[in-house]
Amino acid sequence: MKDVLRILIAPLVWLASFSAVYGLHGLICGHGIGGEVFGMISLQRVLMGTAWLVVLGIQVGLLWALHAPRFASGSSFVTFASRATGWTGLVATAWSLFPTVTTTYCL
Repeated sequence: MKDVLRILIAPLVWLASFSAVYGLHGLICGHGIGGEVFGMISLQRVLMGTAWLVVLGIQVGLLWALHAPRFASGSSFVTFASRATGWTGLVATAWSLFPTVTTTYCL
């Protein structure tokens, strides 16, 4: 069972983070959160950018753990598959949540 978790943890974290970040976007737009921070950066962009960086950090931490010998599996296939899905989760998180940093909000 641990081997299945090793393989699926990064995509599951991506799924949860995708839902959480776009849920945060809905809350920001639905409640009219606005204002500016540091004079010219909108509070919306700061919140969404921070959320993006946090979930990227979580994925990097997972990838680090999957490469650590302490959490390694006895099976070479599971090791390869878990590392591959770890990299996939990191790239998917970076790619799919990047628009939250670069696009406009609440049109």
